[in-house]
Order: sequence, then C-alpha cells, then structure tokens
Amino acid sequence: MASTSTPSQSLHHHITANTNFPSFPTNKPFHINYSFCLNKSSLRAQSSSTAKYNEVVVDEEMDKIRRLQNGSDVRGVALEGEKGRVVDLTPPAVEAIAESFGEWVKNGLEREKGRPVKDVKISLGRDPRISGANLSAAVFAGLARAGCVAFDMGLATTPACFMSILLPPFMYDASIMMTASHLPYTRNGLKFFTKKGGLTSPDVEEICDKAARKYANRLAKVSTMLQTPPMRVDFMSTYAAHLRDIIKQRVNHPLHYDTPLQGFQIIVNAGNGSGGFFTWDVLDKLGADTFGSLHLNPDGMFPNHIPNPEDKTAMALTRAAVLENNADLGIVFDTDVDRSGVVDSAGNPINGDKLIALMAAIILKEHPGTTIVTDARTSMALTRFIKDRGGQHCLYRVGYRNVIDKGVQLNKDGIETHLMMEISGHGAIKENHFLDDGAYMVVKIIIEMVRMKLEGSDNEGISSLIKDLEEPLESVELRMNILAEPRYAKAKGVEAIETFKDYIEQGRIPGWELDSCGDCWVSEGCLVDYNDAPAAIDAHMYRAKVTEGEHGQHGWIHLRQSIHNPNIAVNLQSTTPGGCQSMTISLRDKFLQASGMDKILDISQIDKFARNVNI
Repeated sequence: MASTSTPSQSLHHHITANTNFPSFPTNKPFHINYSFCLNKSSLRAQSSSTAKYNEVVVDEEMDKIRRLQNGSDVRGVALEGEKGRVVDLTPPAVEAIAESFGEWVKNGLEREKGRPVKDVKISLGRDPRISGANLSAAVFAGLARAGCVAFDMGLATTPACFMSILLPPFMYDASIMMTASHLPYTRNGLKFFTKKGGLTSPDVEEICDKAARKYANRLAKVSTMLQTPPMRVDFMSTYAAHLRDIIKQRVNHPLHYDTPLQGFQIIVNAGNGSGGFFTWDVLDKLGADTFGSLHLNPDGMFPNHIPNPEDKTAMALTRAAVLENNADLGIVFDTDVDRSGVVDSAGNPINGDKLIALMAAIILKEHPGTTIVTDARTSMALTRFIKDRGGQHCLYRVGYRNVIDKGVQLNKDGIETHLMMEISGHGAIKENHFLDDGAYMVVKIIIEMVRMKLEGSDNEGISSLIKDLEEPLESVELRMNILAEPRYAKAKGVEAIETFKDYIEQGRIPGWELDSCGDCWVSEGCLVDYNDAPAAIDAHMYRAKVTEGEHGQHGWIHLRQSIHNPNIAVNLQSTTPGGCQSMTISLRDKFLQASGMDKILDISQIDKFARNVNI
C-alpha cells in the first residue's frame, strides 16, 4: 500500500520490522523459465549451407549488453512504461552479466591465491523496485552457472552490500546490489563489490563484454534449475548495529552512553526506498525521537517523490516536517542509501556544495590540512572555503567512482586524502573503506551535532559550520541530446567534447581558457592524470574558466558526456548577474554553430536559455 504520510504523521510506528521481500524457498530447488529474444533462424547466415552466426545480428545483440554498462555500474530499462525506451535489462541479460561477474570474482581469487578456489560466496541485496524479484532470480541463476554460492540479503542498501564482505560472520567474497538509484521505477541495475571496494569502469566493461558473448551464444531459450537455492540471510540488522556502535563510541556520552541521541528529534525521509531501517534500527534504538518521519515503507513505485537528496520535492517535504515538529535535523536518503542530504533545525536544505562544505568542516577538524577531492562542478567559493580552513581542494572528473578512485590514488601517492565527494551527494571517507555511504555521512553529521551540544556550541546548529560559505549567484545545467543511433552516440559525444576542447585551445572563444583547476594534480580540464598510470576515461569532459574585462574571472562552463543517456550535460556557474546566459550565447554562437556541432547535437535547450525562454 502506498504511503500517504504527511509531515505530521509518523509511518514507522505502523510498520512491522519485517520489511524485506519474500525470499525464495530454502528447502527445494526452483525453476527459472524465460524466453530468450533471439531465435535460431535470425542468427544463421543465409548465404552459407552450414550453421553460422550472422555477424551483423550477433554484433547487434552483443551491443545490447555492452550498452547496459553505466560507468562502474550496469543500468537499463527493466519494465515497459517509458516513452521511447525499450526494455533492455532482461532476465537473460542479467543472468549473463551475473555469470560473468561470478567467473570474474572466481578468476581473481584464483590469481590471488595461486590455486583453484571452491565455494565462492556472493551476496545479493536489492532496493524495493518491482522488477527486483524477477531479476534477482536471474542473478542467482547466473551465479549458479559460474559455480558460486549465493546469499539473498533481500531488501538492503548499497553500502550494506559492501559491508557484507567485511563484517563477520558474513565476510562474503563479493556482493551485488540491484538498484537504479533515483531513476524511475521502470529502471533497474547492478552495482558490484569485492573486498577492494566497488568495481571500476574497465572492470565492468570486461564483465559486460564477456556477458555479451554468453548472451549472443545462447539460442532460443534458457531454463535454469537451481539445485541449491540461495541462502536467505539477515545482514541489515548487523549493519545497523555497526552504525549504532560507531555513534555510541564516538559520542561517548557522559550520562547515557547507550542512548546518546536522547533529547534529539530527527526526521528521516526515506522516499519509500531502502533507508527506513535507519529510523527504527539506528535512531530509535539510540534514543532519538523520530516522530514525523516520512515515506519509510518500501514501495518500488516511489509514489510520493523521487528518492533523491537533490529532488526539490523531497527536500521541501523534509523541510516542512522539520519545521512543523521543531526537529533538530532532517535526513533525506536516495533509494539505495549511498547518497544523502540533510535539513538543519531552521529548515535550511544542506545538499550539493553545502553538504560538501559541511563534511569538509567536520573532516578538517579531525584531519587538519587533508586534501578533499570533489567533482569539477563544485563552486569556486567551495575551493576558498576548504582552503580557508587549511585544506587542499582537488577538483576532478565528474562521476562518483572517478572521485573516489582519485582519493584512493592520492593516498597511495602519499597525499593524505580523507574525503571524496561528488556534488550529487555521493561521498566517501577514508576511515570507512572509501565507501560511498549516505548513512555513514549522516552518522558523521549526527556525531558532530551531539558533540556541539555537549560542548555548548550548538546555538546555531550544524549550519554554523558553513555560515561563511558563499553561494554562486547563478548556477545552471542544460542538456544536449546526441542525434545519432544509440550504437554511435558515444563516438559522436566524444567528437563534440574534443572539438570543444580544440576550440578553446585555439582561442576561438575569447576569454575562455581550459581550467586546470589549480593545484589538483590534474591537467587538461579535469581529464588526464599527470601520473604514469592515468585512470581510464569513462566519459569525456572539460571545464573552461571564463574571464571578462569588467568582472575578471567570473565563472566556468563544464561540458561532459553522460554515461547514463545519449546526451551531453552543460553546467555553468557565474558570480555576476546574467553571466550564465552570456556564456550560453557564446557557446551557441562561437562553438556549436560555428563548428557545425549543432548538426549532431540537439541545441534547443541551449538556444532557449540563450534567448531567455522558459525551458
């Protein structure tokens, strides 16, 4: 039943502790039957008397799997309902990918140990999307084909899946989280983890390439019988206890150690995703008052709003709940809880640059002088904020995996880096295994909030930590769809981005200069590393700083190839009125039209904004 909560209603008091989906029976094998989309005749070469694959058809079928790669994840359309989008994340596709991942994990362990391995253990968690049960069956079938032992965690969060590899007594060899984050209910996807953390884009590319071959080679039908069904496990209670212990130990409350949140009211908006556990299994058990929390019951249709800390509706509802209940803090989680945002006691949303600044202020107290990595869409004011507190700011490529991996690399290079955050709310901390964990971010904020009260320095709440952060006067994001067939879109996008770089280097847009982002060990517009082993490029992007005679350097523009969809994102920020529109006009007139890129890109959004037309 869909949530009908309002800011004055508390859902979690009416929900049973059993919020997991029904698991598969554990006492007998079960069958998975589904038709494969190919048939034998469509794959045979008509010009040959022997049975051969038609290379064109096979390539197209393999491309379907390869296109499911989404940087370091896999994502696709799992259900009908999106205009112009066909279902491509099918059970056969998921089975092939899961099998390839199982083999990849097994091969890695054998190389590491120098001997054959048996009983490779892999866990699977999922968010509440309605396609989850069907696709989970395909994952278990694929893992069985790879000879792995599967463990069904049921409803879970992305960070919990990774922690199931580390926390005893579970300590699996690898884990998969089935989620599409904040995307519509029709989408779904897979995130992969080993003991080293999340997989990189090249890792997932390798897995998808092998899966594509399996997918294309399986004719007509797949029917898999699992003689040993996945074992149902309750890991979320262990993960919640882990978070509770961190809060208790680090607050070390002098009066009530076991209930350090006594006297605090904290509102949680889980957006009907997987984050409700944080209310009843973490906050409630630590003594917090969570009355007024919103949308805690899992609902894969997401009936109230997009589960996303960047979503205006999610933030507005949380703000209203905080003010109505006079709460100390509001929390907004995305679907799989690898991202979060907060609302302070005055109802001020803290996300984007503000959330990064808040976390930077907390981390720099604990680790003075540390480097903080962010993606290249953060503001010039944030750089000043970090440097004013003695920190170093490394701007890097957009993409949470890029940002996290950069922090890992800097630490290996001897540059102390404790915080990595993307403006979308993804954030990882060195002390937490470089894991992007929205719940852990909130734990850090809650600990600081309690400490401030114990010290008597909480008159303005946590917002006092970022009161001197300046905000950009203007900030805009626009999109340009790539006018090409899906299989050619990536190449066309690269062409457009590289042409943009060439135009700036040639001085063809006056006042624009490729932004090397200062002392961040990155060159060529946040794209190419200085080190001898540069990170693989998952999406091309460049940032240019913009200078004008009267105002000096007043803003920047960033173009990046989307890894989610066939389009190019254009981000602009300016410290002067009308600066973003002026930059957009220059982009349209002096690059897109002058270079002919307007023939391969849909520039309607660019043109409308340049002409001050509502988009």
